[in-house]
Amino acid sequence: MNDRQDALFRSLADPTRRAIFEQLCKQGEQTVGTLTNAAGVAQPTVSKHLAVLKQAGLVRDRHAGRQTHYSAQVQGLSPLMDWTREMAGFWEGRLDALENLLTRIDQ
Repeated sequence: MNDRQDALFRSLADPTRRAIFEQLCKQGEQTVGTLTNAAGVAQPTVSKHLAVLKQAGLVRDRHAGRQTHYSAQVQGLSPLMDWTREMAGFWEGRLDALENLLTRIDQ
């Protein structure tokens, strides 16, 4: 697993970060204040979670006056999707080999 995939998995491992990312995906761009109200944790905590998500390439920020608006960057999930496809191919091959072995044993 490369560093980008590792950062992505770490960022999505936390349930609060996943909830923030999901909210941005479903409801579009939002301010830190709106995200804080929905998250049920303090604003500094939300800001730290957003920094981790931003570093992983999952959110983008936009400054407008005194407020910062965040939006989801769904293309940031591409390393996760690539890894999932790779693992699916690996396990399909292993299960096919097992099925062939079991078929030969049954004969």
